[in-house]
Amino acid sequence: MRIIVQKFGGTSVASPEVRELVLRKVERARDQGFSPVVVVSAMGRQGAPYATDTLIGIARTAYKGIAARELDQIMYCGEMISAVVMAGTLQAAGMEAVMLTGGHAGIITDATFNNARILKCDPTRIISLLKQGKVPVICGFQGMTGDGEFTTLGRGGSDTSASALGASLNAEMVEIYTDVDGIMTADPRIVNDAKILDCISYGEVCQLAHQGAKVIHPRAVEIAMQKNIPLVVKSTFSDAPGTLITNIAKEDTDGAAVIDKVATGVTYLTNIVQIKVHLDETMASDASFKVFKTLADSDISVDLINVHPGQIMFTINADHAERAAAKLKRQGYEIELLENCAKVSVVGGGMREVPGVMASFIEALSCNKIAILQTVDSHTSISVLVPQSDVGAAVKSLHEKFGLST
Repeated sequence: MRIIVQKFGGTSVASPEVRELVLRKVERARDQGFSPVVVVSAMGRQGAPYATDTLIGIARTAYKGIAARELDQIMYCGEMISAVVMAGTLQAAGMEAVMLTGGHAGIITDATFNNARILKCDPTRIISLLKQGKVPVICGFQGMTGDGEFTTLGRGGSDTSASALGASLNAEMVEIYTDVDGIMTADPRIVNDAKILDCISYGEVCQLAHQGAKVIHPRAVEIAMQKNIPLVVKSTFSDAPGTLITNIAKEDTDGAAVIDKVATGVTYLTNIVQIKVHLDETMASDASFKVFKTLADSDISVDLINVHPGQIMFTINADHAERAAAKLKRQGYEIELLENCAKVSVVGGGMREVPGVMASFIEALSCNKIAILQTVDSHTSISVLVPQSDVGAAVKSLHEKFGLST
């Protein structure tokens, strides 16, 4: 049995017209000899009546601080509505479609409500349905604890659901359908000549996702990578081939390996605050540890960390800045906050041990008079903190400098 998992995002199931396009994608998979497993997100985006954000808003009209467990009970509903309607659409076309919740589909999680982690995925029920020639239509974003509590997997969780199901079913491929034709070298709203990538490695797409690209959830990629399940990001609204995510080097039509570029894409994160903590000689030797321990105990995540004698620099999401500053001041630290910052990153598996990559990165920004507030790099990415007002110019200059339009 050749199994393919097809995940459809919120815009792909939002109206009868679009659901007909989904139907055709499922029919095509069957015509090609696959047994499709369909995974769906809640219908539409914020403002749509059954979108997850809309449901959260309804719950919070009663109490803004509603408990995470109770919030999961209403967040569960969006995908259930979507899956029932999509199953009905397939049934109307003559398919034997069966709607399953995440729990029905065997996705077992821990009890971290709103952001649960998958502990195991038992595909027994799905395999039974496939052997009967039926099409499972599964609620993405959902799981269930061992003792039957409903859980959700965090934002982007439908991608994670699809990938986990693909891995447990040993699927030939997981298709992630969205409203774009694939993963692009940069945000097309900023870079007019951004291109669709034909192929990208698991590691590169994880880096792009972690650094701000809204392409696919990194947890989904990490799960697929464990079993080397190919992922394809493509559009519900076209027949474009999309972007293949895999470890296998893709070959062009002439049989020659694709050119190994230094960089694959440029991405960015906004709404960032830089914090500088000043340390003096009178402080204990473990002062740096205490700074990060204070933030960790308050569930505040940090990024772009630089530790120097006498000073620590790091960044946090602006939503947590006021709370972080208060915590650190209460501990007696002198701090400086720089608001309205953004993180811009160049990602590429080809930059490992290549001389001059950082020089090119800095040159691109300096030539455009973009202030560099902080940098950090790894084997596959270089990130820089810049004023948020310079994001567009930074992304454009780096995209051009690294030849991503060609």
